Amino acid sequence: MKTYFVYILKCSDSTYYTGVTNNLDERVYEHQAGFDPKAYTFRRRPVELSYSKEFAEVNDAIAFEKQVKGWRRAKKLALIEGRIEELPELATAYFRKQG
Repeated sequence: MKTYFVYILKCSDSTYYTGVTNNLDERVYEHQAGFDPKAYTFRRRPVELSYSKEFAEVNDAIAFEKQVKGWRRAKKLALIEGRIEELPELATAYFRKQG
């Protein structure tokens, strides 16, 4: 059975990059080594793996990656730090500020 991972890298400029892969170690190495000069992480190396979550289904992994990519920094940081219970409040607090 193949497994898939959603991962978050912390870049040298303190931004976060979110991706999905079926080989986490290899993918992090590729980011770190700068395999793709057009990649977001290329000029932001070194990178550090800050978070990963394993999935059995590729569609679930892709859906979660897209969800996380849409989050603001505060919400990503809460996920990385394991403050899962704060995620709903962070989402509603953001929308209250916008309204």
